[in-house]
Amino acid sequence: MMRNIDYDRALAINYAERWALGRNPAYYNFDLLGGDCTNFVSQCVFAGCGVMNYTPETGWYYVDLNRRAPSWTSVGFFHRFLTTNRGTGPYARQVTRAELRPGDVVQLGDGAGHFYHSLLVLSSSGAIYVAAHSYDALWRPLDSYRYGQIRYLHILGARGV
Repeated sequence: MMRNIDYDRALAINYAERWALGRNPAYYNFDLLGGDCTNFVSQCVFAGCGVMNYTPETGWYYVDLNRRAPSWTSVGFFHRFLTTNRGTGPYARQVTRAELRPGDVVQLGDGAGHFYHSLLVLSSSGAIYVAAHSYDALWRPLDSYRYGQIRYLHILGARGV
């Protein structure tokens, strides 16, 4: 039987602040392999929930460069995992900008519907501030980004065994 796990937003934000302008050596740096943004956001979310989903192909986990789920490092797969996960690990729902809370996730896309960048929300009262990798950012205003589309993911919690 699975148990519900509270998402510790403070731990996710603390992790983001610690590693936004650097790289945690426990994780591979994907900057030269398409970008490190979702890898970084996955690390932050993991810091806030402490549980992964080791389901082959459709889970959300990181062991090393060669043993990881696509959802750990891919913007689209990460979104799909968070919004459809019924097993272990974090889960989320897509919300409006007004419903964002610190520790949530923002994803940016082009006008054609291709989402290409993941960011972690640090503050959501008034202006939204984020942390990110690929184009490293710490306490950057969300409004300073250029994008064609945007989606907001509110982390509801996680499940563990």
